[in-house]
Amino acid sequence: MDTLERSRIDKQRATKPEASVTPLSSALPANATHWMSVWRRNYLVWKKLAIASMIGNLADPMIYLFGLGLGLGLMVGHVDGVSYIAFLAAGTAASSVMMSASFESMYSGFSRMHVQRTWEAIMHTPLTLGDIVLGEIVWAASKSVLSGVAIMIVAGALGYASFPSMLTALPVIVLTGLAFASTAMVVTALAPSYDFFMFYQTLALTPMLLLSGVFFPIAQLPSIAQHVTQVLPLYHAVELIRPAMLGRPFDAFVPHVLVLLAYAVVSFFLCAWLFRRRMMK
Repeated sequence: MDTLERSRIDKQRATKPEASVTPLSSALPANATHWMSVWRRNYLVWKKLAIASMIGNLADPMIYLFGLGLGLGLMVGHVDGVSYIAFLAAGTAASSVMMSASFESMYSGFSRMHVQRTWEAIMHTPLTLGDIVLGEIVWAASKSVLSGVAIMIVAGALGYASFPSMLTALPVIVLTGLAFASTAMVVTALAPSYDFFMFYQTLALTPMLLLSGVFFPIAQLPSIAQHVTQVLPLYHAVELIRPAMLGRPFDAFVPHVLVLLAYAVVSFFLCAWLFRRRMMK
């Protein structure tokens, strides 16, 4: 009995220090710079296939821009006082950021975390799980910025965006990329396989693409749908990027920024906690 009692006490002592560490705090970045190592690692890998990657990211939004903008634009004419393709260009820039950030966080992030087990290898270094998650989010946002900026450059070169006012959209594109990268990371933390991402694409990304003012003003929607749309992050991104690209004043600038910031910050803490639960099993 004495041996069993001592064994029980030893086990309690061994587990006591771990109880003082909360799941969320153990998944936070160690400092303000460690995540850069993860970002740089992903950049060095991506650099080998940079051209093919950029072409793939730009093909879909360019098809929307010129296919719908030029084709449907001939029938639609002007929307909100500008040509339809100019109206569509701003929405395409925002949706391109959304898609690029989401797909990088989901498919590429899942591959590094679950299939290649790159995260497990990195965790044997001084970097924490929080450093890895933050580095992945910033990397996904960086790739999405390239997509959004490319659409802006094309639109500006063709006269569908106002220069230099469209430069004010750059910080918004960065914030939008962070918001969608963080949100998609939550999905990645929950995903058992690649097939799981189809639910997010079908139930979240596609409705946002169609309802957030990318292709038409949300004023055309029923009042209930308009209220639902105002909760979606893509709507707030479009409402900030479109005035910047068209050279118009911003409407409710601060609320739009705060919503995107909330999506980025809350989703980061949530996915950090979820990844901690998943990786520490």
